Amino acid sequence: MCRNIRTLANFAPPASEAEIRASSLQFVRKLSGANKPSKANEVLFARAVDEVAAAAARLVQGWVTTAPPRDRDAEIKKHIERSRLRFGKEPKRTPIDPFR
Repeated sequence: MCRNIRTLANFAPPASEAEIRASSLQFVRKLSGANKPSKANEVLFARAVDEVAAAAARLVQGWVTTAPPRDRDAEIKKHIERSRLRFGKEPKRTPIDPFR
């Protein structure tokens, strides 16, 4: 369920709005225990995703570090290698994958 919750701070280029939103959606899904909310909870769920995305964007965009920005291609390679070691195959890519 949490495949899109990734480290998004200190990347070059910076995390996109879509990446932050995807992580926020996964976070709210995890907290609520619902992949898709019922009609009665749709508005509350959407508002929670919006609020988490806004907080995450402030955090990611405001993050200060002396470390050099991480390279997305290098992170992709690490992710693929860890998956190969763990599962014996390359991971499936999701439509909005920060490590794509």
